Amino acid sequence: MRVIFFLAIFFLQVSIAWGLSPEQWFQEGNRFSSEGQFEEAVEAYEKSIDGNALSPVAHYNLGIAYKNLRQLDKAATSLEKSVELEPVNMDARVTLGNVYNLQERWGDAIGQLNIVVHRKQGDAEAHGNLGWAYYNYKEGPPFKKVVILNLARAVALFKEQDQIQAAEATQKILEEARNKFGVSLIQ
Repeated sequence: MRVIFFLAIFFLQVSIAWGLSPEQWFQEGNRFSSEGQFEEAVEAYEKSIDGNALSPVAHYNLGIAYKNLRQLDKAATSLEKSVELEPVNMDARVTLGNVYNLQERWGDAIGQLNIVVHRKQGDAEAHGNLGWAYYNYKEGPPFKKVVILNLARAVALFKEQDQIQAAEATQKILEEARNKFGVSLIQ
């Protein structure tokens, strides 16, 4: 019995010694992600998290990989964990807000994206997605001015950042919102 116990301990130690560290799994996940191999990236990030469950960036990158695979529930769960571990990470909050928008969880998206636009100046993506979330939000009064203000701010920021395609796409939504709510609202 003792021999079996010691052999089990020995093989466990050998497998750990020959395995990758959480940081190495994380780097593998990054490599797979950069190559567009998101299923492999998910596996690597999960192994990284198995070794270090308190790594907000591993949960964040796992969430992005799931988002790229269109597994939105898993993406949201991973990103929520990242935000829980590192509440000041505005990139995680923007990505989580985007996932909530994709899930049509407008109120949750508004909650995350409002934090970002008030704490991180000049985030065009956050303003655009916040405007979109408010535009689609049906559980309260229409937030006409907030929709227009955020979409207009996103267009201006995208132009400043020379992101012409994003500016044009957001401009179309802005025009749609102005038509829906009335052009005279904000010029």
